[in-house]
Amino acid sequence: MTAEKKKQRTSSSASDPVIPDKLYFRIGEVARICHLPAYVLRFWETEFPMLKPVKSSTGQRMYRQRDVENVLRIKGLLYEQGFTIAGARQHLRAEAKPARQQSDLPFPSGKSSPDSLKKVRQGLQEILGILSKKKH
Repeated sequence: MTAEKKKQRTSSSASDPVIPDKLYFRIGEVARICHLPAYVLRFWETEFPMLKPVKSSTGQRMYRQRDVENVLRIKGLLYEQGFTIAGARQHLRAEAKPARQQSDLPFPSGKSSPDSLKKVRQGLQEILGILSKKKH
């Protein structure tokens, strides 16, 4: 992987740690990368549902790239932005919710206006017209 791609995979800030290009990281490696004690990482696993490292056959926690990025995000919310643990959890949950809604719903806000419903209905009627012509 090129240095440019590594920069893209990590945060854009120059002070952020560089995450090595590996599949799995042990808890000690994550602690070193994130400048946090391992016990903090274990505690955050109980507080943030998104932090779920897999465990090896020997019971060793194995963090993925996404987990390390989440740890850095949580650290930023707690230590730099001054969130409480409950506030950070709520903030991360709110961030994740709109992304799920947009992929599931045809309307980004989750609310549909009468005009947008009319457009959808009109489009469906046009499709129905095309399909009924093909039957004949």
